[in-house]
Amino acid sequence: MSERKTNKPRVEVTIEQKLEYVKLMIDEGYSNRKVMEISGASESAVSRWKRQYVAELKGQTPEGKKALTPDQQRIQALEKQLWRAKRDNDILKKATAFFVRDNNALS
Repeated sequence: MSERKTNKPRVEVTIEQKLEYVKLMIDEGYSNRKVMEISGASESAVSRWKRQYVAELKGQTPEGKKALTPDQQRIQALEKQLWRAKRDNDILKKATAFFVRDNNALS
């Protein structure tokens, strides 16, 4: 019979922890392997955090993920706020058109 490989349990890591681990790799020279041992995360996760951090330092805001750096987190929060404001404006435009149409129908 063949042995069935079991998956390693998923490790939950906060944004703050990811940032600290990445800073260990970038600033302190820790290897990916050492951070894997410390964090319990997989090799692909550690590599992904490092790539994301380097991209954020170059000014690229991640899409579909939470940013690691404070600057990129602020950009994401402002983009979300702008999206909500645009959505609210669209709703108000539609409501105004609806009420204008109804008032013209009454006349």
